[in-house]
Amino acid sequence: MKKIVILGGGIAGVEAAIFCRKEGFEVELVSERDYLFIYPISIWIPVSTLSFEKATLPLSVLARKHRFTLTIDRIQNINRTTKQFTLEKGGLRQEEAVIIAIGAGKIKVQGAEHTLSICGAPEQSKMLKEKIDLLIAQKKGKIAFGFGGNPKDMSAVRGGPAFELFFNLHYHLKKLGIRERFELTFFAPMSEPGARMGSNALSMLQKIFDTNGFLTRYGKKIKGFNENKVIFEDDSILESDLIMFIPAGSGHPLVIESDLPKNEAGFIRIDSTCQIEGNSSWYAIGDVAALEGPDWKAKQGHIAEVMARNTAHNLAVAYLGRAGEKLSYHEHLNILCVMDMGNGAGFVYRDAVKAFLLPMPLIGHWIKQLWGHYYKLTKKGIIPRLPGL
Repeated sequence: MKKIVILGGGIAGVEAAIFCRKEGFEVELVSERDYLFIYPISIWIPVSTLSFEKATLPLSVLARKHRFTLTIDRIQNINRTTKQFTLEKGGLRQEEAVIIAIGAGKIKVQGAEHTLSICGAPEQSKMLKEKIDLLIAQKKGKIAFGFGGNPKDMSAVRGGPAFELFFNLHYHLKKLGIRERFELTFFAPMSEPGARMGSNALSMLQKIFDTNGFLTRYGKKIKGFNENKVIFEDDSILESDLIMFIPAGSGHPLVIESDLPKNEAGFIRIDSTCQIEGNSSWYAIGDVAALEGPDWKAKQGHIAEVMARNTAHNLAVAYLGRAGEKLSYHEHLNILCVMDMGNGAGFVYRDAVKAFLLPMPLIGHWIKQLWGHYYKLTKKGIIPRLPGL
C-alpha cells in the first residue's frame, strides 16, 4: 500500500488524512498537538458561550475511526531536495509522498506580546476569556479589537474572526446590562477593513457599527503595542485595557528556512492541483500554501478542505491508477462565512460573479452552532458529510 505522510494536524491536515485513507493510501499524520482545534467556533470561548474542550477533537479518536497512524512530534526542518524532514523525537525521515499542512507564520509586530489573538495558539482563547471576565467583574473598561495587513499577500489577512468576537462581546455585555460602561474600538491599517467581502457586505458592516456606537481607528499602519496601548504610524495612541489583535499571516518559519519554493510572502508555491513546484509527489495545502486567483481571495477553512480532498484524489490518480483528471482548487475559490454576532449572524458570500451579506437575525447564530456540532460529528464519522458542507 502506498504511504502518504501528512505534516500538520489542523483543519487541512485532518481532512487530507481522512480522504487519503478513503482513497486507499496508508496514512501517517504528524502533529505537534494531540487535538484538532476548531478555530471557526473558538470565537465563543472568550465570551463563555463554549468551553475550550468543546472546540477540540482528540486526534487519537480520529486516527482510530479513520485508521491512520498518528505521530505526536514537532517538526524541526524540511528539505525539499532530499525529500526529508526532521522530527524532534523521531529524528530524520525521508518520505516519497508528503502533504505539508503546517499552517502559516505571523507577521511580527513590535510589542505583540501585549496582545492576545483569537487566531493564535489555542490557549490564547482561554486567556482572552480570563481578561474579559476580569473586566466584567470591574463592570467597566476599554477594549480594542483589530487585525493587521500583509501587502505582499492579502489572502493571508484574517479579519473575520476579529469582527465575530467583537460582535459577540458586544452582545455578551448587553445581556449583562453593562454594555454602556465599556468603550469598544475596532482598528485596522486599511481604510476599509472587510472590503474584499464586497461593497454590499461593507456597507452593512458600517451600518452595524453606526447603530451600536462602535468606535473605529482605520487607515493607519500599526507601529506596535505597549501595555494597554496601540501605537499607530503617526504616533497616535489608542488606550485599551484589553487588546485582541490578529496579525496577518506570513510564511511558516519552517518554510522560510527551507529550500521549498516560496512566493514573496513566504508561502509555498504550488500549481492548481496543490503540487509543490519542482516536487512531483510533495503537496502543500491550507494556509501554508500560496493561493493564486482574484485579488479578493482569502485563506479560509473550507478552501483548505477543498485543497485536501483534491490532493487525495490527485495522489490517487498519480499513484493508484484512479480514473479521472487531476482536480484544481481554482474553481472553488470563494469567500464563504457565517459571521456570527451572538444574537444572529450574517451570511457572507463572494465569488467571481456575485458578492453579498445576507442578515440572519437569531437563526444565523443557531445555524453556526449547529455547524459546529455537524463538523465534529462528521469528522468522527458518526453522521455522513453532505456534499459542499
